[in-house]
Amino acid sequence: MSGTGDRLKEIVARATDRLAKAGVAGDVVAVESDSHEVRVRGDEIDFVKQARERGLGIRALIADEGGTRSATTSTSDLLPDSVDRMVDETVALARATAPDPSAGLPDAGFAADLPDLELYEDADRGVAVEARIEDARRAERAARESDDRITNSEGSQASSDFSEIAYGNTAGFLGAYRSASHGLYAEPLAEANGSKQRDYWMTVSRRLDGLEDAAAVGRHAAARAVRKLGARSVKTCEVPVIFDELNARGLLAQAAGLVSGYAVYRQQSCWADQLGENVASDLVTVIDDGRVPGGLGSKPFDGEGLATRRKKVIDGGRLETWLLDSYSGRKLGMASTANASRGLGGPPGVGSGNLWIEPGHSTLDEIIAQTERGLLVTELMGMGFNAVTGDYSRGASGLWIEGGEIAYPVEEITIASNFKDMMRGIDRVANELLWLGSVASPALRIDRMTVAGE
Repeated sequence: MSGTGDRLKEIVARATDRLAKAGVAGDVVAVESDSHEVRVRGDEIDFVKQARERGLGIRALIADEGGTRSATTSTSDLLPDSVDRMVDETVALARATAPDPSAGLPDAGFAADLPDLELYEDADRGVAVEARIEDARRAERAARESDDRITNSEGSQASSDFSEIAYGNTAGFLGAYRSASHGLYAEPLAEANGSKQRDYWMTVSRRLDGLEDAAAVGRHAAARAVRKLGARSVKTCEVPVIFDELNARGLLAQAAGLVSGYAVYRQQSCWADQLGENVASDLVTVIDDGRVPGGLGSKPFDGEGLATRRKKVIDGGRLETWLLDSYSGRKLGMASTANASRGLGGPPGVGSGNLWIEPGHSTLDEIIAQTERGLLVTELMGMGFNAVTGDYSRGASGLWIEGGEIAYPVEEITIASNFKDMMRGIDRVANELLWLGSVASPALRIDRMTVAGE
């Protein structure tokens, strides 16, 4: 993809120039990506997928009495004449829409610098698909060899994606950056005494050399599956519940949805009236930062060209800010927080950069030892969360704790509470972050939840 950034910038500049010549504002995003994904089961290759995609998204914004008329289109045809035609069609569509007083480009804050955020390693482009197949095989082999109770698997997968992104607008901003992501995943099946269980482990990084060793991924996945053998239910009770790192990040992702400007102005968040209030335990500080070097959510500018930055979303339990793009910001009478997320086929929305809960001081083992009786959640099922009311109820499995020690695995249970109570009830925060995407959290303990079983 050498030189792609310049080529995409030329295409974007052509489209924004044509918008300007038509007398309208607007912005344009272009993306080109190469990806491959492989999966093996045992020694057999299940599949190999390779794909190249490219596309252009155009948004026209026409100022009018009462607001701004807007339309968004996308195309995979990047030939000059096709780009010109698509711009003209987008302008025509915008003229036919109703004006919206909140629509438009950001007023200021476009990125003046585009730092190297270590999102792409040139050397990784030369790694053959065969090498990724071997990574998957090593994970698969290590899982099967680590324990006789690993009898099969859903497969081990390896993937790599390389992308170029260019964005420009009629306000004069034009920028581009490259990014990459690599992953490795193993999902073995364990069996013993009539009990069958599955579990997984994975690793993700911007660089291939940042991935966890393939054999270690397989062994960790196998250990997680084996420890679930012989799982049983428990009697319904109220106890402390610990979310491991994999599942605590899901709680944080749900919190991120509650602070999205769109959820707030639509009154679809149980925190919609809580800005400046304590919404979580004083142990909870949440950071959003789009410029962490090598971060899986890092980028030098957001989906509207604004410079990404670090911000405290929750500080010691106090809700400090919403996550906003320019549209949701105007709806709330506030400035964008540079959290615009942009695809090709629609207008910007809101997304986080790298979002995490600041680690505490205890290890997960120490938190377990401090729990006389309770549940360590290792898997969640279903989508039982109401963002408006905060009601939370999900199927779960995990490990039961008695006397500060793991006693036995449990399954066929449901955990329930209200999300607002859950966040305020966090009384332990572990000391280690696990990055498997743009959202990360240490293990967390909630002081009391209902565990429904027998």
